[in-house]
Amino acid sequence: MPARTCHDFRTSLSRTDRRSFVKAGILGTAGLSLGGLLRAQDHGDKPRGSLGSVNNVIILWMRGGPSHHDMWDPKPDAPVEVRGEFGVMNTSVPGIRLSDMMPLSAKMMHKWSIVRSLHHHDAGHSAGDQICFTGYNPGPDPSENIYPSVGSVVSKQLGHLNPSMPPYVMIPRMNPGTGSAYLGVAHKPFETQADPATVGPFKLPNFQLASGVTLDQVGDRKTLLRDFDTMRRDADRTGQVEAADKFQAKAWEILTSEAARDAFDLDKEPMKLRERYGFRPSYDPKAANRCGAPNWAQRMILARRLVEAGVRLVTVDCRWWDTHVKGFESLRDGFLPRWDQAFTALIDDLDARGLLETTLVLAWGEFGRTPKVNNDAGRDHYPNVFSGVLAGGPVKGGRVVGESDALGAFPKTNPKTPQDVLATVYKHLGVDTEASYTSNGRPIAVLPSGRPIEELF
Repeated sequence: MPARTCHDFRTSLSRTDRRSFVKAGILGTAGLSLGGLLRAQDHGDKPRGSLGSVNNVIILWMRGGPSHHDMWDPKPDAPVEVRGEFGVMNTSVPGIRLSDMMPLSAKMMHKWSIVRSLHHHDAGHSAGDQICFTGYNPGPDPSENIYPSVGSVVSKQLGHLNPSMPPYVMIPRMNPGTGSAYLGVAHKPFETQADPATVGPFKLPNFQLASGVTLDQVGDRKTLLRDFDTMRRDADRTGQVEAADKFQAKAWEILTSEAARDAFDLDKEPMKLRERYGFRPSYDPKAANRCGAPNWAQRMILARRLVEAGVRLVTVDCRWWDTHVKGFESLRDGFLPRWDQAFTALIDDLDARGLLETTLVLAWGEFGRTPKVNNDAGRDHYPNVFSGVLAGGPVKGGRVVGESDALGAFPKTNPKTPQDVLATVYKHLGVDTEASYTSNGRPIAVLPSGRPIEELF
């Protein structure tokens, strides 16, 4: 994809998408988008899997494709047009070296691990998104799910870990690949919409009452609406109204829950901790053919708050790593310092709170970058080999799984697939990957292939 499409990427990121919000009739203002997300137990649809599990997952989605050469799999002995402009540095684990642009990550190497032999076959952004979030190839329109995302499967099988919190959250909004497909709107992610990366207080619009409205007044209105709803139910002969009322009631319960309001209240975090994650301003390369980055550090701290409150799976949008043009400059001045600070802060924070044993952190993108540096001092899309990193949960730190060849062009040993990564996530959460769900009259398995990456455990 040409570098000039970065403008389109930024446009798609900033576009307001209201699909996962509903107008709450009981409030007369924007309400929590959970009415549709709470249908998982409808029609006897009981969650399967480990309902007693307290395990969680945070996916740091590095959309655009982070360069494995310039981060996690440097090739210092390769020709200059392959090794790039950065050097390498030793880490806290003997024998593992990283790009010298990530000193904090290097000091913490014993707490996280790398898979260096990932690969798939599609160099399109949205197609890669679909493969990495669903385990299946994309449909005719790769921006639309025809198979459910990992978070939707988790919502379907496991349901709510905390009844006051949605099971699956996107910060700030959905990407291609993150939808629920044939599992239905009940299992779409809850989108925060509000973005912790923006300047100013972080307030979810769907937690705000209309100006001048109090909870007491809302309570009175609920009584009035209940009378009208009784008449609607009497007229309804399909049962759909009763079902909708049940889901709306659950949405109301979460909307008025102090636990949910507190979990999403980022301002409750100590400023010193927020500064550890990073308050660096958004990176803007000031060129239409280059990609910038918002301050996704603050998105990560919100993700920690949410898993601490009982959200099963949180995906954090950490875009745009699409470094076609002046890629080394973008990485040096923009992406890598921000990433190094925020990623290590998240691991330290989870560890300090005793959450790292139950929270699996997965950081990756839809592919890597080309071995050879292009004529614009950047690297292009490359799915033939790339890296992903994991920490927490069952993953032991200080390990490297698989190996790319001398040019970082193809897997050399122990090749792994996105399906293997998803199987690893599912194993941690207790999802049954042998389960299947019906679409258009035929059963479709949770995963078409893949095995947990046992070498990490």
